[in-house]
Amino acid sequence: MSKLFTVALVLLVSLSCNQKMPRSSKAKNKALPILAYYVPERDYEPEALPLDKLTHIIFSFTKVIDGEMKFRNEENGEKLRLLVAQKKGHPHLKVMIACGGWGADGFSDMALTEESRRKFVNSAIAFIEEYRLDGIDIDWEYPGLPAEDCKYRPEDKQNFTLLMKALREQLNTLGRPQTLTFASAGWERYYDHIEVNEVMKYADYMNIMTYDQVGGATPYTGHHTPLGWIKREDVKGYPAEEMFRRREEQAAAGGPVPGPGSVEKIVAYCKGLGVRPEQMVVGGAFYGRAWKGVPPQNNGLYQPNAGAHIGWCPYARIRDEFENKNGYQRYWDTVAKAPYLYNAADSIFISYDDTASVRLKTEYVIEQKLGGIMFWQLGNDTKGENSLLDAIYEAAK
Repeated sequence: MSKLFTVALVLLVSLSCNQKMPRSSKAKNKALPILAYYVPERDYEPEALPLDKLTHIIFSFTKVIDGEMKFRNEENGEKLRLLVAQKKGHPHLKVMIACGGWGADGFSDMALTEESRRKFVNSAIAFIEEYRLDGIDIDWEYPGLPAEDCKYRPEDKQNFTLLMKALREQLNTLGRPQTLTFASAGWERYYDHIEVNEVMKYADYMNIMTYDQVGGATPYTGHHTPLGWIKREDVKGYPAEEMFRRREEQAAAGGPVPGPGSVEKIVAYCKGLGVRPEQMVVGGAFYGRAWKGVPPQNNGLYQPNAGAHIGWCPYARIRDEFENKNGYQRYWDTVAKAPYLYNAADSIFISYDDTASVRLKTEYVIEQKLGGIMFWQLGNDTKGENSLLDAIYEAAK
């Protein structure tokens, strides 16, 4: 072999390796977890879902029925099978099941004793095996706290830990990776009622519900799913400042921490409790909330209202009917890092997430090295271009 040929061969191999390195390096990057809650819909079947843009999809909901995890509507079983079947074309996807949801009772009784916990866990494991799932999300709203007409008791705090421990131990026997998550609140008082650092020994992620920070019964308009930390000086001079004053009085008496919630605020709080950032998944809202009877000052933000105009409204409808249409004007709050709409003629205010705000949330997750981003729920997104999921997916690349 001539020296000239040898040199040429070495150069060729070197160039080839250099060209391949970027692809190899990129392939080693772990995808940012993007978790979608999904409620099956007649007009949005599993084969139509944008599954290539998700890492996890959480089928919602099963319930605690007679101490076991079951579907209340049996026909959802076939829909879940159809969703799992999509993994053939999307082998990266993790399909999970959620148990609970707002107003779902039965958790406190189920978690009360070792025997009752074992009964539930055995049913959950059997369910996961029957449908060949990749994990479970416990959506107990909320241990030790009143919600709707759900039973609760002080012992829920320790029993929730024992439930998560039992689930993790049994999930680990299945011989394939299983993701265990739970839906946690976006406000501080919740964390007084769970042993968060004990629970996080068993859970992969806590899915923080950083939405519904204000609701239809809130006397002043505000952001229901803000990223930015809103402080008293940010609402000074507006009617909503009264809420801060009341909450400061409550906090002085041992009540909730003052001020509206946000992603930045609850993440900082959970870090202070010792939760590892990589175990925190924050939420986007694929729906908005609207109030009526809102005066025009500050374009309706932080103003009194006459109650809920729409309890919740899917983003698809907001974009089609309200966003800069039909008398509604879009505004951007640089503190909350969130959009809102106001219709001056009809005195209606809408708080929601849009493509700009979910992109910022995703970028925040990356900057803070959090566990990922999730949202409620996939079916509320627009089925057209430039969807909320598109914005999250592009920001996560």
